Amino acid sequence: MFQRIIIVGNLGRDPELRYTPSGTPVTNFSVATNRTYTNAQGEQVKETIWFRVSAWGKTAETTNQYLRKGSRVLVEGRLIADPNTGGPRLWTRQDGTVGTSFEVRAITVRFLSSREEAEALAQSASDAAPVDDLPAAEDEIPF
Repeated sequence: MFQRIIIVGNLGRDPELRYTPSGTPVTNFSVATNRTYTNAQGEQVKETIWFRVSAWGKTAETTNQYLRKGSRVLVEGRLIADPNTGGPRLWTRQDGTVGTSFEVRAITVRFLSSREEAEALAQSASDAAPVDDLPAAEDEIPF
């Protein structure tokens, strides 16, 4: 059996690094993929799909060190199914509607932003006023 997913998008917020009790590094971040198309009525439709990504080991440390909110990345990995549904993780938004989250265990993370873009993102993040942690921001494009 074989399963692979490749996504290209932008980080929705800065990566978060933590360590398991055994000392293994793990970084979590969200990636938004965007698509624009014209529907049957001739209207342009913008579609954004969010993926929650976890990277482990050396990839986790490197990802945390170099990526920032807005960074463009290519993630290759495998989908992690919700054990209860066998599909995407289901959750309830603050307004009571149901949301879904696609989770990916990263095998490879490639940085697509140039060094200058990464430095500009880091500078703008340090200049910005602190922002409360976003809930799972699947409804908004944060960049």
